[in-house]
Amino acid sequence: MARMTGMKDKMKIRGIRQRWLANSISVVLFMVVLAVVAFSVAMSRYYYDAMEEGLKARANSAASFFRNYTQTEYRKTAKNYVDTFAEKSRLELQFIEPDGSILYSSYGLTTGTMPQTPDIPRAFEQAVMHSWRGRDPSTNERIMTATAPVLYQGELVGGVRIVTSMLEVDRRLMLASAAAALVGFALLAMLYISNLFFVRSIIEPLSGITETARRIADGSYGIQLEKTYDDEIGDLTDAINDMSMKIRQAEKVQTEFISSVSHELRTPLTAINGWAETIMNGELHDQKDIQKGMGIIVSEARRLTNMVEELLEFSRISDGRFTLSVEPLDLKAELEDAVYTYREFFRRDGIILNYYDCPEEMIPVSGDPERLRQVFCNLLDNAAKHGGAGKRIDVTVRVEEEAACISIRDYGPGIPQAELPFVKNKFYKGSSKARGSGIGLAVCEEIVDRHGGTLTLDNAPEGGCVVEIRIPIGT
Repeated sequence: MARMTGMKDKMKIRGIRQRWLANSISVVLFMVVLAVVAFSVAMSRYYYDAMEEGLKARANSAASFFRNYTQTEYRKTAKNYVDTFAEKSRLELQFIEPDGSILYSSYGLTTGTMPQTPDIPRAFEQAVMHSWRGRDPSTNERIMTATAPVLYQGELVGGVRIVTSMLEVDRRLMLASAAAALVGFALLAMLYISNLFFVRSIIEPLSGITETARRIADGSYGIQLEKTYDDEIGDLTDAINDMSMKIRQAEKVQTEFISSVSHELRTPLTAINGWAETIMNGELHDQKDIQKGMGIIVSEARRLTNMVEELLEFSRISDGRFTLSVEPLDLKAELEDAVYTYREFFRRDGIILNYYDCPEEMIPVSGDPERLRQVFCNLLDNAAKHGGAGKRIDVTVRVEEEAACISIRDYGPGIPQAELPFVKNKFYKGSSKARGSGIGLAVCEEIVDRHGGTLTLDNAPEGGCVVEIRIPIGT
C-alpha cells in the first residue's frame, strides 16, 4: 500500500514537472519560432530589396546611356557595351528588342531567345522600369530581373535587362535563418535546463513536505522539517513545522485533559458510591454520621454536575451552538446574588468573602443573566479552590469610563509568572494541584467576550491573584 502511495506521489510530482516545463517551454518555443520567422522575413526583405534596388540602378544607368540613340545606333553600341560589361561573372546584361527577344546577352547563350517573364512587357507597355523575381520559365532557377526601356524621341527602340541568380542570396538567407534558429534553440535548451533545476528545487522540497504532512496525518505529531530555503518554500516549511508542534501540543493537552477529567470524575463518584453503600448497608447508626455522609454525597454530586455543565458549555462553544439570551439587567444585582450565595459556602470552609459596593444603585447592561451569573460563580469557585489558603476573598464593583469593573481577588499563593499567559487556555491547569477540568476560565472568557467585555487575570502586588471583568454599560 505504501509502495502504491509512493508511486502515486512520484507520478504527481512528474506531472507537476511536466506541466511546468510544458507550459513554460511551449511559450518560449512559440516566441523563439516567431522570432526566427520574423528575423528570416526581415532579412529576406532587406536582402531582396537591396538586391532589387541594385539591379534597378544598373538597368537605369545603362538605359540612360542609350537614351539619345536611334535604333541603329542602339544596336551597334549595345554589342560593344555587352562585350565590355565588367560584372558579367555576377550579372547577366541583356539588350532587348522591341518584340521582347534578346538582342545581345553578356552570357551569349540566351541571345535570340524570348524571355517569358512579365517585367519586359510591362516595362515596354508602360515605358517605365519594372522588376520581377521568381523562377525562370526556361531553367526553373530562381532569378531577379530589372528591365528599363530605351526610348528615342518617345519611341521604343529596345530595353536594358539585368538578370541575376538568387541562389547565392537564398543560400545566405538560409544560413542566417539556420544560425538564428540554432541560437534560438540553444537559448531554449539553456532555459529548459535552468527550468529543470528550478523545478527540481521546488519539487524536491514539496515532496519532503508532502511526506512529512502524511506522517503527521498518520500520527507522528511534532516531527520537524529542515528549512533549506528562505522563501515561500521556507514559509511553507515553517507553517508545517508550526502546525506539527501545535498538533502535538493539542494532542498532549487532549490526553492530559482526558486523564484529568477521568480522575476528576472518579474522585467524586468514589466518594458518592462509598458513602451511599455505607448508608445503604446500615453501617452508620449515628444520625449525625448519616447526615454527614448525605452531605458529602450532595456536595460531590453538585461538583459532578458543575463539571458536566462546564464540559457541555465548552462543547457548545466548540461547535458553534453557544448562544446568549440578551436582555436589560442590573449587573450589580446579579453579582450580589452570587456573592450572597457563596458567602455561606465559604464561611463553612473558614474563608471570609468581603464585598465592596459602589455608589451607584444599579449598573444597567445588556446581557444574559444566567451566563453572567455563571461567570461570577465560576470565578468565585476558582478563587476559593486555588487561593482559599489565604482564607480571604475580596469582591469589588465600580464604574469606570462607561464600563462596569468587577474584580475578584484571593490571598493565596498566586500564579507562577511563567504560567500567567496560558491560564485562560482551554484544558490548561499548569502546576496547580486543585481539582478541575481546566476549561472554566476559557468558558468565562468566551461569555465575557460575547458581552463585548474583557477578562484579565494577574497576580496582585501584595500576593494572591486578581481577576478583573470589564463590561460596557448600556441599556
